[in-house]
Amino acid sequence: MTPPTRLSDVYEAVIGLEIHVQLLTRTKIFCACSAAYGAPANTHVCPVCLGHPGVLPVLNREAVAMALRFGVAVGAEPAARSVFARKNYFYPDLPKGYQISQYERPVLTGGAIKFFHDGADRAVRLTRAHLEEDAGKSFHPESGREPATLVDLNRAGVPLLEVVTEPDLRSPSEAHALLERLRQVVVYLGICDGNMEEGSLRCDANISVRRRGQEALNPKTEVKNLNSFRNVERALAWEEKRQARALEDGEPLVQATRLWDPGEGRTRVMRTKEEAHDYRYFPDPDLLPLTVDPEWVEEIRRSLPELPGDKERRLARDYGLPAEDAVVLAASWEMADYFETVAREAGDGKAAANWVLTEIMRLVKDCPEGLAGIKVEPAMLGKMVRMIAAGAISGKIGKAVFAEMEASGGDPEAIVEAKGLVPITDAGALRRVVDEVLAAHPGPAADYLAGRRAALQFLMGQVMRATGGRADPVEARNAVRAALEARGGHAGEGDASR
Repeated sequence: MTPPTRLSDVYEAVIGLEIHVQLLTRTKIFCACSAAYGAPANTHVCPVCLGHPGVLPVLNREAVAMALRFGVAVGAEPAARSVFARKNYFYPDLPKGYQISQYERPVLTGGAIKFFHDGADRAVRLTRAHLEEDAGKSFHPESGREPATLVDLNRAGVPLLEVVTEPDLRSPSEAHALLERLRQVVVYLGICDGNMEEGSLRCDANISVRRRGQEALNPKTEVKNLNSFRNVERALAWEEKRQARALEDGEPLVQATRLWDPGEGRTRVMRTKEEAHDYRYFPDPDLLPLTVDPEWVEEIRRSLPELPGDKERRLARDYGLPAEDAVVLAASWEMADYFETVAREAGDGKAAANWVLTEIMRLVKDCPEGLAGIKVEPAMLGKMVRMIAAGAISGKIGKAVFAEMEASGGDPEAIVEAKGLVPITDAGALRRVVDEVLAAHPGPAADYLAGRRAALQFLMGQVMRATGGRADPVEARNAVRAALEARGGHAGEGDASR
């Protein structure tokens, strides 16, 4: 047996994620301040979220509803009674000196995130999901004579749902795929906008490395400062190699929190890892335990939309699409809805998917507003696809019509009329064009009569060019062959028809 030559053949990663989902409530979780992003620093604050003495928090019901919405969607168990706790630690952007969170009794336990990765269905178990308030944000202005760190407390008190997975992931790419699915789920549910650049979705990744076949876990590293799916995968790949190399070299692994440096492509030690007791959790005396009525949970269950995995399977089944195409089309509910409108109008799911996956995806990629910013209406695209299928226009004319729709929108039938793209259906008109092409290209005509196959295709191309693509390709081919045979017999017919 050949010995393994790569560290990945000897060691495996054990990965779990802690994902902070910023909930799309209008106000903060314990006060009436706006939770909107992008306001001038320290303008969305009040005595409650600033932690002034004597103030009392009041729980935002909509934040609880959004947490339950997520829990029902992923098969988690909502707690009939959960408790808010104070998590005590000092940080400049934590005005109270503690964070209101949940510890021993979270609002949700269990559940799983299901996704497709590397050709197989995967399901990663969830340990828990709990509600908490966000901290503020430190920033470092570039202007000014002296270096400075300033604090913006607009984000302090914005509601978060922290989703904690079991250590079921075994590769950085798998972690990437899970994050993409979770983002898709929370956006479908309408509880988060999923914008990682604005901090709406943040991830801390826990990773340890062990020898393959080993059951016991080695000390883990928690990696922070991960603001994109790509950085999550890059950071975990770096840590996987670093820890495997340390084990190979006999170096001890130390549990620690590390920061990802995207510029240098490596992690750096931030601090040795705290344990739960370091935070001195205790029940928040200002908040009553949260009780959830089972009827409320059932009401939320009935209101759920079609979820991404269900939509993918339905698109593949109902429209006869490959699974991979269905996954791309269901990446957002807006794109899936656009596709289904095109498919209904076209009467052909596969043809609709071809146009959406190529031309529409190209436009969306180049448009800052995404799908909402393009001018091609789905019903009009479906109408154009139907026109092509019915032979009212050729595929080449369809491309020209689409280009006009891309530029200014509009009805494909009106564009065909206005731009003079009406197909040539008059046999006499087509024959005159063919005669002109043969007269202009006597060499290829002679080649065809001598039995050379490629000549017919060349002459066909010249006819389509001369008609601006308005000739039906089959009719044009037949007309060219008929004209050639009338001139010189049947010498090329066998070859040309192959």
